Amino acid sequence: MKFGSFPVDDAVGIILAHTFRASGLVLKKGHNISQDDALALRAAGVTEVIGARLDVNDIAEDDAAARIARRLLGPNLTASAARTGRCNIVSACDGVVEINATALTAANLISETVTIATLADKQAVKAGQIVATVKIIPFAAAADVVKRVEETLGVAALKLAPFTLKRFAIISTTTPDLKASVIASTEDITRQRVAALGGSVIGVARTSHTAADVAGEVQKAVSQDAEIVLVIGASATVDRGDAVPAGIVTAGGVIDHFGMPVDPGNLLVLAHVGAIPVLVLPGCARSPKLNGVDWMMQRLAASIPVTPKDIMAMGVGGLLVDTPSRPLPRASAVESAKAGAPRVAAIVLAAGQSRRMGPSNKLLMEIEGVPLVRRTVSALTAAQVSQVIVVTGHQEPEVRKALVGLNVVMIHNPRYAEGLSTSLKAGIDALAPDTTAAVVGLGDMPGVTAEHVNRLIAGFSPDGDRAIGVPVHNGKRGNPVLWDKRFFEDMRGVAGDVGARHLIGANESLVYEVEFGDTAVLTDLDTPEQWSDYLSKS
Repeated sequence: MKFGSFPVDDAVGIILAHTFRASGLVLKKGHNISQDDALALRAAGVTEVIGARLDVNDIAEDDAAARIARRLLGPNLTASAARTGRCNIVSACDGVVEINATALTAANLISETVTIATLADKQAVKAGQIVATVKIIPFAAAADVVKRVEETLGVAALKLAPFTLKRFAIISTTTPDLKASVIASTEDITRQRVAALGGSVIGVARTSHTAADVAGEVQKAVSQDAEIVLVIGASATVDRGDAVPAGIVTAGGVIDHFGMPVDPGNLLVLAHVGAIPVLVLPGCARSPKLNGVDWMMQRLAASIPVTPKDIMAMGVGGLLVDTPSRPLPRASAVESAKAGAPRVAAIVLAAGQSRRMGPSNKLLMEIEGVPLVRRTVSALTAAQVSQVIVVTGHQEPEVRKALVGLNVVMIHNPRYAEGLSTSLKAGIDALAPDTTAAVVGLGDMPGVTAEHVNRLIAGFSPDGDRAIGVPVHNGKRGNPVLWDKRFFEDMRGVAGDVGARHLIGANESLVYEVEFGDTAVLTDLDTPEQWSDYLSKS
């Protein structure tokens, strides 16, 4: 191919390098100049054009791109029509793309005129998604280059393993301190993961967090023809001999691999019972965000075998998120230490519609002549906090009136009817920029005092991995919860009528519990029965 400036008189057959606009004449880049074009250019006063003339052994860009794309095509992939030297490879169904990275890299090294770009190997894709693109950089590629690229790629350097209609069984283990709402939320998120893979859930079981009980449920799932078994542990697996892996072995299974170089997802366990894969999900499975669980489920759902070597090869690219909650926990703590004592704020969520209480707004109902919301907020204003933010919504004027005189920042959430998450985000957004952590509480907890909050703050030490403070009574976790600032961005990402509880399960290594001898941290007043019971005991 010859590229350069050509006299108009010798321009017929030239591929125009740049769009030409003059005297009403428009010829676009890549246009092949005809005899009529040359006459029009001459009439417009043009003496030279810049472009390329192909040699006899050159293959035009579209033809070259199409040939190389055809060599890439494997099962369940299609090629678009080549245009301007580009041809896209598109998925014909949902699945996981498999890429011969060695062949592709070798092909890209042959000549700068041919480029092939693809998604990452083993990435999940949707039907109609572009998996790869072939681009010829100039206006043509030499025939010998195209031939060498084709030979290097071999046959079907790209494949798409489709998701099949796998049958999943979900097993949740339970402990006395794990709330049923947390278990239910995780099961719902897991169902969503299964549905995204085109699978079906044939059963959801709950059992005690013991090896014997886990073994029984795993055996039952296998007997019910589950094709993949997912076990959600009440606590993180810390060893192959821990309760859940031990239960799988008791059920006749084998532990293939413990752990993975993917974060979040480090503590995943891969096992099998007969031919049935069993995954023990790490705590990050409580969050809907992408983590190592997704990678493993995607491959299994596409019937791609996963070996320990495959898992250990996931490290490059295995750091999946770059938010303050994941990297070096001590980094933010060092910054806080340099800045002096931590500045811990309080957020009170007081926007709910109080539907379970009937016609009354529980926050405005009185205890010893004091509205419930004022009683709760007053306790927090007396604690060692830098500011108190109250998020209002339902009956905002009445709630605001009940708090007159208290040193608080009032934030109205107009989207309160969409769920608790909207109030949480409103509270986080209202925090002072220098806030180190926030204690998030509910407006209907009459027994919580400044002492409860102060003890949570006293235990806060993110440099010692004490970044989420959870109050506990007799093994049961309650409210309010203290959150280090690294979690604020994740908290902004929650949706619906839920809070940030799933982040506790996903970050158990950063949780510290503060035991209280009273039930205040477990007591909120949602129903008339709870209200009457509280008054009768107070």
